[in-house]
Amino acid sequence: MAALCEFFRIGRIVRPHGVHGAVKLEPMSDSLMRYKRLREAYIERNGVREPITVSDVGVKEDAVYMSISCSASRDDAEALRGAYICVDRAHAMKLPKDTYFVEDLIGCRVSDDTGRELGTLTDVFETGANDVYEISGEKKLLLPALKRAIISTDVENRCMVLDSKVLEEVGLFED
Repeated sequence: MAALCEFFRIGRIVRPHGVHGAVKLEPMSDSLMRYKRLREAYIERNGVREPITVSDVGVKEDAVYMSISCSASRDDAEALRGAYICVDRAHAMKLPKDTYFVEDLIGCRVSDDTGRELGTLTDVFETGANDVYEISGEKKLLLPALKRAIISTDVENRCMVLDSKVLEEVGLFED
């Protein structure tokens, strides 16, 4: 059984902001206010994470601006373009009941309530209305993440059970 994800990407650096090393982030979190409380994080480049400190956070409707300890100049910030800001599980947001981190859902085995194995959850698409799960197995399946379609989710045991009747109604199977 695979372990739960230890780190979560919460933003991608898109460009420098100003001349003193601040960066502009594309947020990857549902809650922009979470960035205001951020003090410790990690920068991920080429699969390697290094601890950083965060300060001077500004939040706009579609972007986050921050100063980070590993960037003291515009050139430093430019070199970070495309890098990710991450938090560890201990500093991740606390989620409401029956809500999961996408990283924890990816890789879950998926079956229906009749015991039929459908495959592995391989991707989650954010569509605005509700997420869509991509399940890869014998046939690829796209399923809107509706509460009525999902009987149970157990990320610690890496499995999900779907309602077979709702699945036939809303699931889209590859031909």
